[in-house]
Amino acid sequence: MQYLPAKDYDIPNIDLLSLLFDSPLSFTTETTVLHAEAADPTNNITKAQARTITKRLAHVFRTDFGIGNNGAGKDTVLCISSNQVLLPAVFYAIIAAGGVYTAASTAFTQSELSRQIQQSRSQLIIASADNKAKALKAAIACGIPAERVLILKSSTHRHLLRDTVDPERNYLENTKELNWERVTDRTELETRLICLLFSSGTTGAPKGVMLSHMNLVSEAIIPQLVLRESRKGKPHLEAPYRTIGHLPTAHIAGCQGYFITPAVAGGTVYWMPKFNIDQFMDYCKMYQVTFLATAPPVYLAVAESPRVTDHFNSLIRAESGAAPLPTEVQRRAEEKLGCSISQRWGMTESTGSVTTMPWGQADSTGSISPLLPNTRLRIVDEQDKDVEQGMEGEILVKGLMVTKGYFENPEATAAAFADNGWFRTGDIGVWKDGKIYMVDRKKELIKYKGLQVSPVEVEACLLSHECVADAAVIGVPDPSAPGNELPRAYIVVENNRSISEEEAKAHVKSNMARHKQLRGGVVFTKEIPKSSSGKILRRLLRDQARKSTEPRAKL
Repeated sequence: MQYLPAKDYDIPNIDLLSLLFDSPLSFTTETTVLHAEAADPTNNITKAQARTITKRLAHVFRTDFGIGNNGAGKDTVLCISSNQVLLPAVFYAIIAAGGVYTAASTAFTQSELSRQIQQSRSQLIIASADNKAKALKAAIACGIPAERVLILKSSTHRHLLRDTVDPERNYLENTKELNWERVTDRTELETRLICLLFSSGTTGAPKGVMLSHMNLVSEAIIPQLVLRESRKGKPHLEAPYRTIGHLPTAHIAGCQGYFITPAVAGGTVYWMPKFNIDQFMDYCKMYQVTFLATAPPVYLAVAESPRVTDHFNSLIRAESGAAPLPTEVQRRAEEKLGCSISQRWGMTESTGSVTTMPWGQADSTGSISPLLPNTRLRIVDEQDKDVEQGMEGEILVKGLMVTKGYFENPEATAAAFADNGWFRTGDIGVWKDGKIYMVDRKKELIKYKGLQVSPVEVEACLLSHECVADAAVIGVPDPSAPGNELPRAYIVVENNRSISEEEAKAHVKSNMARHKQLRGGVVFTKEIPKSSSGKILRRLLRDQARKSTEPRAKL
């Protein structure tokens, strides 16, 4: 059985940059401030300025670094940057030059960064100043010369893009322009690679999710059309779009949510370099934020903060994604916000959300909101057969925003899709009373504060230690943050060797990003439970972890 949205829309054949800068579907004007520094809002760029910077940087990327010389969608540029005002223009310019934008987490270690450089086949690196040393070392380790590592600075009115060999040269001073290609062919729009974001999918190590013009355009247009239609006749909802750029742009929520959505919705992103809850709340009040999309840990922090008074009085739309939002946290956060929170569900492979809550509707039962237009959903059993309505199964989706697959990884791509192009989300859900509910995850990913942690990746790190014979990693519930998970390792020690919990944690800490740390602890065991084919039986470990935390009855 296919579950259908309430309606579908006709999506135009338009490339991403033409949508943002030329189309009436974008509610911004030439003088609209698209991006501003939260600490100093006079440091900003308008739509007109963003277009000019995009064309000039596109010329630099093409003529000085050869991006796009081999045809569109072939040359990848990697950005590792904290949030800043000119980062969106770099994203636009890479695409305008005919290149492919990819982003690495600023929390990455040098080895993690090197791996993504190699996986994405990047030949040009753009870093913020605070990531310069790491970017240089990783580039050189990957055979990329230092002159192809550029440093971007755009805080406090200092707009610079300089290489690390000739720091006196500022590429932003270039005045020659390169216009982007206007793409109107539907097949080309659906298949041309312009953005490569890394995700672990339903299992395994991170893989490059290929996103096209149509993926990003449809995810920009469709949710906006739903909201525009449902806000008609409601003058109190006609407030300008204003939001705080607080999520990392190496992930789909930050990339789509700050580079693209606001430029279509018609307003401004106020950028924070790094997230801080108190600054975030103060900025929401200072800039009279009207739209907020974030992850459950932020809503929990808002719910628990005694500082919240009138910080969110201007808010008319709040959305939650990246992980399930517990109903009790939702209730408490809504009391502080004075605004209902709509759950959105999706993943990198669906370019963000495939569900959203129209204005005028609300839900407090924990559903993940109605399907977006132009999407289709099925719930299936282990044999990919549709289950009866009300029965649990894996959620499969189809739609314009769903990726065509993983970069240079045909095996992972084939495993991710069922027959006829249905994408396997790895989430277990149920359709009940006309609503979709998430009940479990088939996928092995751990979600720590909305960020993905691949158990396979952490296990590989642990197995590189000479004292570890075998290892398995799962997520255990965070007692201080409902809905959050903490990575926990189960370790088998090599014969005649010894390793302490502190040593195991230190090994992971020295090799992996901050969100991948073993905050759930280390358990030493004689054997890792596995299937006959050698697959780790994580469900058994999760059951074991759950039983170890259950309160025991008193005699």
